[in-house]
Amino acid sequence: MLPAIVAHRGDAEHFPENSLPALAAAWRRLRFAEFDVQLSADGVPFVIHDASLERTTRGTGDVRLMMSGQLDGIDAGEPARFGRLHAGTALSRLSAVVELMAELHDAHAFVEIKRASLVHHGRQGCVEKVLAVLAPVRDRCVLISFDADACRLARAAGKLPIGWVLDGDPVQLRPVIELMQPEYLFCDHRRLPVARPLPSGSWTWVAYEVTDAAQAIELAGRGVGMVESMAPLRLAGELAGRESLRA
Repeated sequence: MLPAIVAHRGDAEHFPENSLPALAAAWRRLRFAEFDVQLSADGVPFVIHDASLERTTRGTGDVRLMMSGQLDGIDAGEPARFGRLHAGTALSRLSAVVELMAELHDAHAFVEIKRASLVHHGRQGCVEKVLAVLAPVRDRCVLISFDADACRLARAAGKLPIGWVLDGDPVQLRPVIELMQPEYLFCDHRRLPVARPLPSGSWTWVAYEVTDAAQAIELAGRGVGMVESMAPLRLAGELAGRESLRA
């Protein structure tokens, strides 16, 4: 059985990561996308991976120390990767992504609150602000984080599914996994045990940094239900091609 594909930061192969165009392109072909959230100094959630603006935008500074009005309109066209191809792509508020999801009724999101904002602003405040913005589409969202306490807070506050992103050996972390009982477990595929079975339970395994169809199929054979890729549409095409050959 083929794994489901999660668009890692949207269709990040063809558009700036975490941008509205990247997410729209992914959701028009696929059901699932993952994106990242950092909070501004005044507590407004923005869709960006790094706390620093430098890598993916034409701006400078720390998102967490800047007011939302300063962040609105910043060009997030990833000039280092795309040059001027996507110049003018705005850094997006989470609220704009929610509006997009409201238009695309089959769009489902894994929303990662980044640890940098959780540490800076506090877990409780971050989780509450993100959940408040997600409210109109919360039934199609899963809140995920590397921070286990943030996941627990999200479940308690929002009654929504959670996903824990592992940064250690899944086998060694099994006691915590069984205590948390997340609906999803995210892990870099390179960390997944090869000689030992994956810890099994009611959760779905999501392997990220997956680059090709052969890798995705091999992971599915080891119990991975979903694969996350920065080139999701290409991966979907490769998997569909293999499926047609088998048919």
